[in-house]
Amino acid sequence: MPRRPFAVFALLALSLVACGDRSPDVGARIVRPTTSTAPESPSPTGGPAVVTDAAQPPTTTAASPPPGSGPKPSSATSVTAGAAVAPAPSRAALACPATPPRAGARPDRTRYELHVDVRTAENAVVGDLVARFTPDRATDRLVFRLWPNGPRLARFGARLDTGAVTVDGREVASERTAPTVLEVRTGAIAAGRTVEVAMPWRLTLPNIVNDRIYRKGDILRLGSFFPILPWEPGLGWTIEPPTTAFAEASMAPVADFVVHVKLPPGLTAITSGTDAGGGRFVARSMRDFAMSVGRFRITGGTAQAPHTVKITVGVAGASDDPGVYLRKAQRVLADFSRRYGDYPWDSFTIAVTPELSGGIEYPSHVMHGPGTTGRVLSHEVGHMWFYGLVGNNQGRDPWLDEGLATWAEDRFEGTTTATRNKSVPAGGRGRAGEPMTYWESRQDIYYRSVYTQGAQALGALGPADRVDCALAHYVAHNANRVARNRDIVEALRPSFPDVESVFARYGIRA
Repeated sequence: MPRRPFAVFALLALSLVACGDRSPDVGARIVRPTTSTAPESPSPTGGPAVVTDAAQPPTTTAASPPPGSGPKPSSATSVTAGAAVAPAPSRAALACPATPPRAGARPDRTRYELHVDVRTAENAVVGDLVARFTPDRATDRLVFRLWPNGPRLARFGARLDTGAVTVDGREVASERTAPTVLEVRTGAIAAGRTVEVAMPWRLTLPNIVNDRIYRKGDILRLGSFFPILPWEPGLGWTIEPPTTAFAEASMAPVADFVVHVKLPPGLTAITSGTDAGGGRFVARSMRDFAMSVGRFRITGGTAQAPHTVKITVGVAGASDDPGVYLRKAQRVLADFSRRYGDYPWDSFTIAVTPELSGGIEYPSHVMHGPGTTGRVLSHEVGHMWFYGLVGNNQGRDPWLDEGLATWAEDRFEGTTTATRNKSVPAGGRGRAGEPMTYWESRQDIYYRSVYTQGAQALGALGPADRVDCALAHYVAHNANRVARNRDIVEALRPSFPDVESVFARYGIRA
């Protein structure tokens, strides 16, 4: 999630959850590492900044998660930044070319209907799923990702089990080909043919863990918690293994969700999408659905982004003032809407719950840990555009959401220059575009190498206002899609003809 120049973050003793059967990853965001004690100097060539003392990794304490794309840690000096930041400049002031109409969601996107029964007495969540799926190319199987079975969460006791699978009302064979991969044998499915697949599932909740699936008493975080189809239009199934790191590695296309939630008495759910009443929640044109459960102290308001966005903030198990999160979110949503295009949905929710070191983003819903009203919040809101609206394969191209969300965070917080001048450790210098498989054994340098260096690559292109303008075009062209490096290069080239050579210096290649 977010990032900031700040104080010390502890590295979470991670179990390496490799790209091999990935662990939670849909949306977590940001653990900000501590600043290095080594002097830093920007590269005279505009490439990655150089470290002058053999790239010593930032000092960390033992309690925070390692820098990475997982939950973003909060800064020990978490300031509610942004109040003094000048508003985003107007297009006219920038002489920014008119942004084209935003690409819409595919009409043949998957439709999910879920029933979710939270059973705290059984330490479980029980549900069923129906998905209406239309491939854009022929396939001979269906694939579901079972992210709770990835190495990190499984180590803490999480387990997602599935029952008999039916396709168009007929029971078919299914096989767990890896802990997080369920393959359903369907026979040939032609491109453009819609199939209806259904299955029951049961999630066993983990012990207390600093991650996206969590349970402590009657407080739960439920992210990446049910079987989901990882189809990338134009390519097919993406089944890279999950990461063992405190990071994301997932990919899911835009879909529609209707979710029926049953809770124990006295508990409330704060979710992606909108509350339609009666325990029914609707999330349209989103990549995933997540929810937080607890006895929340709730406040609400609106932001103009530029349409009216309903904001809900709930705090459970922490002393934080929900109004502080609300006021910061109002400013950030309005600011990013001016910079990168309208906020894509009608609602935005924040749930603050214990034992989370930063933030984990999902479309329209962010899970925050206590004391994260500073850079974590602006970073996570940035993910609503860079991951939520413009998707990416977080295992293959983690910089495409983390680097861009860090850039947005810096623009709101006024820290673009500070990030440009940060050092990048030797093991990550010139490697910002590497996949999570590279960072598995390099978690101590992941944040500076991907989050920081990704933002540096954007800053090296030219004036910051012009970069914002070019990113607005990137968002418009690639909204509701899964983007790759070539997509951002093509979108930025009209403003920065040398984008390929600049990005190449940072290890980002189309």
